[in-house]
Amino acid sequence: MQYRRIGKWGVKVSEVSLGSWLTHGGSVDEKNSIKQVQHAFEQGVNFFDNANVYAHGASETVVGKATKTIKRDAIVLATKVFFPMGEGPNDKGLSRKHVFDQCHASLKRLGTDYIDLYQCHRFDPEVPMEELVRTMDDLTRQGKILYWGVSEWSGSQIEDAHRVAKELNAVPPISNQPCYNMLTRNIESSVIPACERTGVGQVVFSPLAQGVLTGKYLPEKPLPADSRAADSKVNVFMMGRNLMANETLEKVQRLGALASESGLTMSQFALAWCLRHPNVASVIIGATKVSQIDENIKAAGVKLSADTLDKVDSILGASVPARA
Repeated sequence: MQYRRIGKWGVKVSEVSLGSWLTHGGSVDEKNSIKQVQHAFEQGVNFFDNANVYAHGASETVVGKATKTIKRDAIVLATKVFFPMGEGPNDKGLSRKHVFDQCHASLKRLGTDYIDLYQCHRFDPEVPMEELVRTMDDLTRQGKILYWGVSEWSGSQIEDAHRVAKELNAVPPISNQPCYNMLTRNIESSVIPACERTGVGQVVFSPLAQGVLTGKYLPEKPLPADSRAADSKVNVFMMGRNLMANETLEKVQRLGALASESGLTMSQFALAWCLRHPNVASVIIGATKVSQIDENIKAAGVKLSADTLDKVDSILGASVPARA
């Protein structure tokens, strides 16, 4: 396994990390979830991503059990706050009250004294930046979190957080967690440049585009019965982004042939493509099987040639955004 710093900051995370969305506490039972986390750690994964809202807290509880036998300073635990955790007016968002309440709840569920990376799951327009930055700074100074970050924020929002942090002599966010993959590249135009200016690193989710970039979905063919796309409970996240259009699936098949030429599976190829960018610290994978973890971690340390990257852009064509 290879490790990278998050942006300009000192903490190092594994290039391939393990997430919990839709799996731990959800589609994967507790026994197998624990097995996955412990196996991933044994293979060199040290970064584990979570959120309070995943399975309404159950995911954090499972990961807490899974990491109980692992030396605490050997792992980087990340979780998030923003989405509703109750029906009350203060049970959502990024107010000081909600963030403090949910931080304490996450600490309890994870069974730990501190969270390594505490992330704002979305931007909250109702909360002044000064309130949020001071809240995260206080949690840091209290030792309840070591670093804080954001998820799906715009470049201007990230830069504003850094400006306010400087004015308050407070700790700024060190990370951004965006959706980023071969088919979703919008952060390249303004978010990554803003992060490069502020020293923020990317820890990206959905690097396999909800499984589309594994190559298992074929154009004009029935969906695999046990696939995410065939599960009506979760496939809304795929259909809403038009990932299953035949044109897209045809391009993925062409990318798969390019992956084979590189001696990689399609999944490994897609992950290595994300990691080609120096601002990306880690790609967060989800898994329902240990074998998926074993396959995906082999993407760590892979360097794709300039010629191969040019061929990827040629295949994707209009899918490639304009560069800033």
